[in-house]
Amino acid sequence: MPRELENNDDPITTAQVLRRFRVVFNAVRSHFQQVEKQVGLGGAQVWALSVIRDNPGIGVSVLAKNMDIHQSTASNLVKTLQRKELIHMSKGLEDRRNVQLHVSPVGLALLGQAPGPFEGVLPEALDRLPPKTLVRLDSDLGQLIQLLKADEQAGGIPLAEL
Repeated sequence: MPRELENNDDPITTAQVLRRFRVVFNAVRSHFQQVEKQVGLGGAQVWALSVIRDNPGIGVSVLAKNMDIHQSTASNLVKTLQRKELIHMSKGLEDRRNVQLHVSPVGLALLGQAPGPFEGVLPEALDRLPPKTLVRLDSDLGQLIQLLKADEQAGGIPLAEL
């Protein structure tokens, strides 16, 4: 059933909004499929690799913070990248318990082949929205999350892994 928008006479349907969500999700999925097809790595792995390249010596906890993901998710990404010899680890000079991450030459070559944006098309698009639009979108999505009774912990999972 059509609903009236505030301050607008044009009716909008649930189906129209749902269609827009599909367009967004398909754009995100298409980008990550293209990344995987081109370089053989998942989007989250490529993003992590680019963050490590841009921050030589970064630790796992800072990587997690930069990607806005849970530390265990970042640890799993690091293990995969290390197993594929795309990164290497070294111990910190001051505190040997701290691990420093560095991209290997193979990892650098792979990043050179990967289509951008490395963090994905959605974060890049969100960065280009006007601040007022971003605030409104955050509020509106917050309401939707409440109605869904969704687990907000899922916000720590990269879209490339969904």
